[in-house]
Amino acid sequence: MENLNAAKKNLTERGFLDIETPAINYREEILKLKKKKNAVLLAHYYQIDEIQEIADFVGDSLALAQQAAKTAADIIVFAGVHFMAETAKILNPSKKVLLPDLLAGCSLADSCPPEKFSEFKKQHPDHIVVTYINCSAEIKALSDYVCTSSNARKIIDSISKDQPIIFAPDRNLGAYLNKETGREMLLWDGACMVHEAFSMEKLIDLYKEHPDAELIAHPESEAHMLKVAKYIGSTSGLLNHVRNSKKKKFIVATEAGILYQMLQENPDKEIIPAPAKEDNTCACSECAYMKMNTLKKLYLCLKYELPDIEVDATLCEKAIIPIQRMLDISI
Repeated sequence: MENLNAAKKNLTERGFLDIETPAINYREEILKLKKKKNAVLLAHYYQIDEIQEIADFVGDSLALAQQAAKTAADIIVFAGVHFMAETAKILNPSKKVLLPDLLAGCSLADSCPPEKFSEFKKQHPDHIVVTYINCSAEIKALSDYVCTSSNARKIIDSISKDQPIIFAPDRNLGAYLNKETGREMLLWDGACMVHEAFSMEKLIDLYKEHPDAELIAHPESEAHMLKVAKYIGSTSGLLNHVRNSKKKKFIVATEAGILYQMLQENPDKEIIPAPAKEDNTCACSECAYMKMNTLKKLYLCLKYELPDIEVDATLCEKAIIPIQRMLDISI
């Protein structure tokens, strides 16, 4: 036991066991480290409330990519998931990009393995590829355009009507866009487990309790959910709709993290998360990957500047092309 205590003392003195220090005020220490290291903290709307509160910028995928592209910070800390931090690194190959938890992945990105998608693309050589930003750097490198749910319609409308398109990886968003644009894009069969987790049966019951509520939904949701939604839009689109609407009650079908910002902006309105199929603590749909980031992990990430995101230089050169096309069109 003495040897164990001595080893712990040695590691603590060297800074490796700071995680056991109970007196750390993570919020204050993160703010100090950000200033000291000229770091910027970018956070997605789906992050926990405590992270959104101290972020330099909170936004959806498009806004975060735009912020990453223009930041003057030496270090970018991305409170989101892996593909988001990876995109920031592609846009800033010479900067250090940190992700609080390297295991914070994405079910949608995982649904599109690069080797399988590469073969799929080869089978349709006359098609150009538009990919949703929720994908790996390897998939972006195989693409002609990248898009987000905020600008997907604009990106697709910029392409000649007679040009065949492969849309990946989200089949629900792709099907919605086909309907909206009149296209017949070839869709990769991928999906987000969060946006496919909503229960229509439970939603009907919820409507009975709140007949005056308006259902709004993210276009990654399944077709039956979109069919009954009164408004369909990206994360930022949903926020704008609630902010500008005269309605006072909303049922929101997207990841529940958005409710924090909605309630901050609309304290006089009632915001209800759409119910999930599976029973869980909040009876809503949450992304387990997004919720992996915590203040503690964020503090350690900034202190030790790890985990840092690395993307192969050749891959960066290929992947930046469709990302930059998206940013140019989205100005």
